[in-house]
Amino acid sequence: MKKNILDFLDGQNGKRYSISDLADALDVKGSDEYKDLAKAVNKLDEEAKIVANNKNKYTLLKYTSYVTGVLDVKEKGFAFLIIDDSDEDDIYIHQKNLGDAMNGDRVLANVTKSPRGFRKEGTVERILDRNYTHLIGTVVKRGKTHYLISDDKAIKADILINDEHLNGAKPHDKVQAKIINYAFDDQMVCKVTHIIGPMNEPGVDILSKILAHDIDPAFPPEVIEEAKQFTTLDKNEFEHRRDLRDRLIFTIDGDDAKDFDDAIEIKTLDNGNIHLGVHIADVSHYVTEKSELDKEAYRRGTSVYLVDRVIPMLPENLSNNLCSLMPDEDRFAISCEMELDKEGRVKHHEIFPSVIQSKARMTYRKVNRIFDGDEALRDQYDFLFETIELMHSTAKTLRTMRTKKGSLHFETDEPYIKLDDQGRAKEVLLEERGESEKIIEEFMLIANQTVAEHVYWMELPFIYRVHEEPKEEKLQKLLTMANALGFRVKGKKTIAHAELQKLLKKVEDTASEKGINTMMLRSMQKAEYKPDNLGHFGLAFTHYTHFTSPIRRYPDLIVHRLLREYFFKGNTAKKTVNHYDAIMGDIAQQSSKTERNAISLERDVLDMKKAEYMSNYIGETFEGHVSSVTSFGVYVALPNTIEGLVHITALDDDYYFFNEDLLMLIGKHKRNIYRMGDTVKVKVDSVNVFDGQVDFVIAKED
Repeated sequence: MKKNILDFLDGQNGKRYSISDLADALDVKGSDEYKDLAKAVNKLDEEAKIVANNKNKYTLLKYTSYVTGVLDVKEKGFAFLIIDDSDEDDIYIHQKNLGDAMNGDRVLANVTKSPRGFRKEGTVERILDRNYTHLIGTVVKRGKTHYLISDDKAIKADILINDEHLNGAKPHDKVQAKIINYAFDDQMVCKVTHIIGPMNEPGVDILSKILAHDIDPAFPPEVIEEAKQFTTLDKNEFEHRRDLRDRLIFTIDGDDAKDFDDAIEIKTLDNGNIHLGVHIADVSHYVTEKSELDKEAYRRGTSVYLVDRVIPMLPENLSNNLCSLMPDEDRFAISCEMELDKEGRVKHHEIFPSVIQSKARMTYRKVNRIFDGDEALRDQYDFLFETIELMHSTAKTLRTMRTKKGSLHFETDEPYIKLDDQGRAKEVLLEERGESEKIIEEFMLIANQTVAEHVYWMELPFIYRVHEEPKEEKLQKLLTMANALGFRVKGKKTIAHAELQKLLKKVEDTASEKGINTMMLRSMQKAEYKPDNLGHFGLAFTHYTHFTSPIRRYPDLIVHRLLREYFFKGNTAKKTVNHYDAIMGDIAQQSSKTERNAISLERDVLDMKKAEYMSNYIGETFEGHVSSVTSFGVYVALPNTIEGLVHITALDDDYYFFNEDLLMLIGKHKRNIYRMGDTVKVKVDSVNVFDGQVDFVIAKED
């Protein structure tokens, strides 16, 4: 019924209909059908897919001045509405027009032109989905009354905790509290549901961030119990799989890795081509649809990697045991075997269930040391040496082919933070990335691409990893800035991959390299999951999915489940196809949402620990580069990735104005310029550890 209503209204060009009008138009008969119609209309109204006027006549949202979206409330109280599934600019919402909506809420807003006429403004009309059901904060006592100071600084209201709702919490405790009343005009009220610990106790800071992102560090009992049933391999399953246990298959992972979900096999064929096998742990054999494990994996969406812990998507006795391709242990896998020609093109491939036995647990560091000429390691892994050399040359071939097709190679610095015994940051270093990491990256990319293309041509429901083309206005900003720095780029409304590649090559080892790299990354759309194959712009792939990490990513688990259903069971019946077609959009949306949330948490924790480290260096001077320029100041990044703000009020040697087109701050009198990529010396002025904020000032010349 809902679909019929939406389809009908979509063809009416904004004409409004009452429920009785819709009943006539849709030929609704009898009282039962009329009740169903009324329920469907009310549900669509609640979902803001249709909107009523003051006469209770409805039309589609797109024909009105209303929009739906998610609020980004700033610390000063105003907000921007990020419109759902739209390329339009965010809508400005004044604090007085927010009502009792909070940061992260999904709302229905009425959009009008600003009185100043240069931007759209909005008023929140209705809250569709609350972002917060709980708050993370610190208990304080004023007089005889207890309050919660929220960690989210955008929440300015006093949040009352009645004594009967303290549940043992004391002043200065960090707590999780359930919101009882959202009424800002009166007073927000909450009750303590979980005491995280004294605010300065080791580990409380990170746990607070975890809970603030609505991520549960522990699994529900029913999920743990279900996982416990898997203790050994089912021997009856062997006959349904290709036995590859005699093959030279092995894993290469980080030194600290606990789960190994991908293994590699490579050899030269008699015809001179390369046989490349990518064998991925068969998580879908254990995590079946609608099981407790599956529901929990869907909810989590991804594993989360923090400086002091991993929050896995699956319980450890699966992720670190039966689903982990440990050396000398039989393990179930899904294998993608490819024959590559001398240019790296896939001439033939097979995808099938297998049983494998990894012959070695190699690490990136060990392989890199072998490439660097470590004789002792070469002798220790003599049985792998020729294989590793072949991997190296094959990966180079794949990378060359990818580059020719237009794939963009961004070299970004990733931090590695060492903690002391109290959980405090004692060192912030750069992650080393050598040849072995690049090898595994190329092999995973080609396997993901091969699987995606195979299913695409079968025209069956699937989940793709997509990266759409950059928006024209963002590319234009990149062009303008590159030209201002002396780097010409051909192109007007669109820019070819080759031109972007040339730009990245031109700026290598120049003062502008980091600035151009950063700006190009910011000009790109965010990669996400979709049920539609929209291609991957950054990789220049027409087909791409995520197949290689089902232990830690739910979309990969879904890809395995679909491969099992379509290929191994041969089930492409209409009922099956319709089922996956109906749910794939929700799975893609949930997977993208949980990925963004995990990235946000990981970034928040990194920023907090970086700030904690810098709190030891107040007043000291460092050299860095300008990583971003805004109307309110410049951000400066140090070589170890720590970033801080030089606020425009701290630029006291001149009056600076912001050139938005060139992304520069320009001094009015002395004409001093701050632009992305410039090298500057800064002094650490102040640090807010929990919020992960570092403030710099420009260091004065001696």
